[in-house]
Amino acid sequence: MTEQPKPERSILIAEDDLVSRHLLETILGKWGYRVIAVSDGLEALRVLKGDDAPSLAILDWMMPGMEGPEVCRRVRELPQRPYTYIVLLTARTQQGDLLRGLESGADGYLTKPFDAEELRARVHVGERIVNLQNNLLAAREELEFRATHDALTGIWNRGVVLDALQRECSRQAREGGSVGTIMIDLDHFKQVNDTHGHPCGDIVLREIARRLGSCVRPYDTLGRYGGEEFLVVVPSADSVGALRMAERMREAIRATPITTQQGPVRITASLGVAVSGNGQLLNPEALLRLADDALYRAKARGRNCCELAPPVEPEAPASEEQVPAPLRSGSQ
Repeated sequence: MTEQPKPERSILIAEDDLVSRHLLETILGKWGYRVIAVSDGLEALRVLKGDDAPSLAILDWMMPGMEGPEVCRRVRELPQRPYTYIVLLTARTQQGDLLRGLESGADGYLTKPFDAEELRARVHVGERIVNLQNNLLAAREELEFRATHDALTGIWNRGVVLDALQRECSRQAREGGSVGTIMIDLDHFKQVNDTHGHPCGDIVLREIARRLGSCVRPYDTLGRYGGEEFLVVVPSADSVGALRMAERMREAIRATPITTQQGPVRITASLGVAVSGNGQLLNPEALLRLADDALYRAKARGRNCCELAPPVEPEAPASEEQVPAPLRSGSQ
């Protein structure tokens, strides 16, 4: 019994018999567990539903308030919960009873009076399964993060920010309102890489992403569009609001030099702003094209400035003479 689990691991004991509960507490405490002990099923369920619920639990089958198998069923029905390894403690030995316990969601069982070595073996199996589950969840989260975030800056990648633009344009089509886009391009960024090296350029890009992130609202979407270009989707923003945000971003980039191992690096940016709203409904491709055109006008003006795309002129309705005869009202 010298092997001990990680000291931060906690375990729940739900046992209404005082002697058995104290015995379990003593044994598991010596093995290094933080023990949470309760005496009825309702309290056990409350603990297991909590945000800091233990990942291991030993439940007596017969308890006041709620029996162990029912606690198992309720726990397994909880959505989006970390896995809890549950062992039922019971004096029942009939195969049918034990099968019902397992069918309720229990991972194993111990018969009373329990053997300490068997208890340790059950708990260690639970440890391995919980650790495996946690590792799988961590691996999945890592894959999801890599699939949606830019590897260098940690902000959303191109695919995510374009999806956000598509969603906002679809929302505008359904509900009205407006949506803005801001396209940002760092001025003369190639000179940073050529003069100081690509590692220095990476530091600059990460710091720029951080500064841009400090300017957006929680419901805006900031992503790396590619290279030294960034894109921001600004829901419910009119031309004034989107241009004001772009100016804050421009100033945040320009205000102070970026500290690098090669020394301070000053950088500026040109920004193009386009808005779909005020009766003008634009699709994502049109918004991006207008923002890109505005960005190039900002570059042509001398860089380190913001340009707002002008409203798109609506197409004039065709005159009756221009409409093919079969489409004219009243045509035969």
